[in-house]
Amino acid sequence: MATETQQMLQGYGNFGSSLRDLPRLRDSRRRRESSWDRTGGNRDRLQVAPGATMQLADISGPGSVQHIWATVAPVAGSPDSEPDYLRKLWLKITWDNESSASVFAPLSDFFGVGHGRTLNYASAPLQMSPEDGQGLNCFFHMPFAHRAKFELISELTETEVYFYYYIDWEELDALDAELGYFHAQYREQTFIPADQGDETNHQFQTTGTNLDGRKNYTILEARGRGHYVGCVLSIKNLRETAEWNWYGEGDDMIFIDGEPFPPSLHGTGTEDYFNTAWCPTQSYAAPYHGLTLPGGENWSGEISMYRFHVEDPVTFKTDIRVSIEHGHANKRGDEYSSVAYWYQTLPHLPFAPNNL
Repeated sequence: MATETQQMLQGYGNFGSSLRDLPRLRDSRRRRESSWDRTGGNRDRLQVAPGATMQLADISGPGSVQHIWATVAPVAGSPDSEPDYLRKLWLKITWDNESSASVFAPLSDFFGVGHGRTLNYASAPLQMSPEDGQGLNCFFHMPFAHRAKFELISELTETEVYFYYYIDWEELDALDAELGYFHAQYREQTFIPADQGDETNHQFQTTGTNLDGRKNYTILEARGRGHYVGCVLSIKNLRETAEWNWYGEGDDMIFIDGEPFPPSLHGTGTEDYFNTAWCPTQSYAAPYHGLTLPGGENWSGEISMYRFHVEDPVTFKTDIRVSIEHGHANKRGDEYSSVAYWYQTLPHLPFAPNNL
């Protein structure tokens, strides 16, 4: 019978990803699923018709996905009436024959930038690489015990696309019992603004009270045991005014294991949670936080930002709700969308009907 130490070496192992751990020898076997041309030619891609569902991989475990790379391009001559095609191509991942997917999100949002946009940026777990961010990379590790099923779902109605991809994974002899399953969920919501009445613009943007957090935008709601490891939050500024039109001031509130208001993790403002300051207008990308789309003049248009809890995961034993105000006291009416990333035990709380 293998010793506990031997079992650790045969399984996922006590390995980090730092340069310090690279010399440590291990017994896993590297594997890959990709779109290489099985005829030996150079058409190393899938051709995805409008409305099609394509299986990218169906892998038997135990194993752990370590890296995903993808890029997309419309087929020459395909209609250009769907410029937001990256928001109509969905990545779906299902673990261990679960009845519902654990990952379901539009491609661009999943890889770190909202609004169907790509641009060059680099964080630790997610990156978009040249040309113009069209090289999509994910380095979140995704261990699984029995099966990993990857699918690409097209919700396009006219546009046909080429899809190139790698899914790099390790084949293992065993999987440690204490490993959670990777999850990522997309959400979106458009809010109706509060009645401004006789308030000045400044009063509307900065006054009012919120003493329960119930009307906050929900980034994540999960049940089970696990830890939240971050999000991408995107906002479309819908307020029409020539006055100060900062979209933020909304506090982050994370409710853990059914705790009442105020939660243990209560923040001070949108830019503060995303580790920036003073209504930022500049693009910025760091390993664990960034502002990839700062918006236009007076914070108009499209904004996208990320915060990853790699060094400070938020653990929960039974449930978690990650939320943020849409403007101070939830008074602004903007368009919100997000992808939350977390690890947890299976089964998970099924996603909303439009997020299967």
